[in-house]
Amino acid sequence: MSWAGTWVAANQSLILDALGQHVELVAIAVAAGLAVSLPLGLLAWRFHRVRGLILGFTGLLYTIPSIALFVLIQPVTGYFSLTTAEVALSGYTLLILVRNLLTGLDGVGDEVHEAAVAMGYSPFQQLVRIYLPLALPALYAGLRVATVTVVGLVTITAFIGLGGLGKVILLGFADYFYTPVVVGLVLSILLAALGDALFAALARVTVRWRMVRG
Repeated sequence: MSWAGTWVAANQSLILDALGQHVELVAIAVAAGLAVSLPLGLLAWRFHRVRGLILGFTGLLYTIPSIALFVLIQPVTGYFSLTTAEVALSGYTLLILVRNLLTGLDGVGDEVHEAAVAMGYSPFQQLVRIYLPLALPALYAGLRVATVTVVGLVTITAFIGLGGLGKVILLGFADYFYTPVVVGLVLSILLAALGDALFAALARVTVRWRMVRG
């Protein structure tokens, strides 16, 4: 096995297309996961009776092997479809995001709630102006973990015809060719690191802006 730089130069279009698809799959999955986990997390925080049910369901999704999950949901979402990939990928983010959101919301002290009530804030105002802003650091931490997780899982969707960089990796395995495997793995690692760094930077900027504004 040897490095073939000529293959990289000759297949730049293939690599860039795979990278673009990888980024697209990750972005959609994380955004959809956040959109679903926010109401689920708020529901679990507000009504403790359903907290165990929500955490149990999202935990079950997280423990199902990715290939098995693809097989289970394909009859509903479509065989070898983008919907199948995104539903599965989004499902793996729910436990991470819901738990982190609950951690952030539960961390707000009673004295903060009492001060908000004394200031005349309604329950909705308390949620939007106090609880959610204070929970942002924990939520951003969850987004960082979810993003890194999804970047790795996207490669598995190559088995249903998608996969972004996973297709490049499978190409190398199919041909017993070292270079595509290394290219796919290195770019996946760099993409995960970039996603983590972006959310870390966004967290610093957002939280600092809210602190200055406050």
